[in-house]
Amino acid sequence: MELDKFYEILDKFAKSRGWELNKDREAVMFILEGLLENEKRYGYRACPCRLHWGDREKDRDVICPCEYAQQDIDEFGSCYCGLYVSPDWNRDKIVKNVVPERRPLDKRPSV
Repeated sequence: MELDKFYEILDKFAKSRGWELNKDREAVMFILEGLLENEKRYGYRACPCRLHWGDREKDRDVICPCEYAQQDIDEFGSCYCGLYVSPDWNRDKIVKNVVPERRPLDKRPSV
């Protein structure tokens, strides 16, 4: 899929949730490249900021948008990887803290 088209699709999706894509387009494009690479590698768009099992069922919680995204955005204004953000986050109306990893240890592959 063409990167710009993928951007447009995710931008519409984000807006449907009341989110936005991060205003740092370069960072967003880097994440989108990772999502598309994971789709080629695993057959699904696993979060490029996390380790994966390579098993759709085991990775279900981190298929973008991950199941932790809404809670991260509600609490920190950004999802873990910074792809999806709140409008206030993009407008610098909130402090930008590092989003902690919410994925439980038992769901993470070991290195």
